[in-house]
Amino acid sequence: MSTKIMSELLYDGQIARITLNSPKANVLDSIMMGEMQAELDGLRDNSSVKLIEFCSTGDHFSFGASVAEHTREQCDAMLTQFHALFISLADLGIPTAAVVRGKCLGGAMELAAMCNFIFCDQTAEFAQPEIVLGVFPPPASLILPLRVGQAFADEVILTGRGMGADEAFRRSFVQAIFASKDELQSGVEAWIQTHILPKSASSLRFAMRAARGEFNRILRTRLPELQAKYVGELMATHDANEGIQSFLEKRSAMWRNC
Repeated sequence: MSTKIMSELLYDGQIARITLNSPKANVLDSIMMGEMQAELDGLRDNSSVKLIEFCSTGDHFSFGASVAEHTREQCDAMLTQFHALFISLADLGIPTAAVVRGKCLGGAMELAAMCNFIFCDQTAEFAQPEIVLGVFPPPASLILPLRVGQAFADEVILTGRGMGADEAFRRSFVQAIFASKDELQSGVEAWIQTHILPKSASSLRFAMRAARGEFNRILRTRLPELQAKYVGELMATHDANEGIQSFLEKRSAMWRNC
């Protein structure tokens, strides 16, 4: 039985909603990712689904992947599991939407960025803070330049700074902002009814594969390369391990620049 996500089919099976259900942080740990992968696998033979919607319970979308699972001993398995979600979404070819409230950080921002559409309310805060821990975000390194341009992707990844809903909209990272949780929910439902439900599920998948052909090729080719660099090179450095350990120990990192 699922413990960290909820899933449901809406609109007579046309919309698959996957809800992160481990507040307050909704951390994307191995359990949650495993449950999410099972849900995506279950959609492979479902020809009726026109959209996969990712949302959350609580005040925050997600604080991101588990930092405890970023240690040298666990990071390869964690990245393999996490990256499999992105490849599965690419293979499915079903349009996707992220509905974001509160913090959407690290791996959660990468999941949102992978989606075709992002909707948020005014509480939303997006960031890729991996560099603060001495590491880098492999999916974001590939997806953000394609989504928002290289210059802004560089700023997000290399500084780790956050951006609120208004900036995310100005940067064309999100499609629409709503004033409140209720308006966000009703606004997304109205958008789905107008723009998704009237379409053919099979035609949407053809259009997805056409529109994202180069995007998916880059993802499939480069993501394993970046994982190998992360595990084999980055995690061989003192600073990457120190950054993760200092976060877990709630202290300032002592960098050696190597």
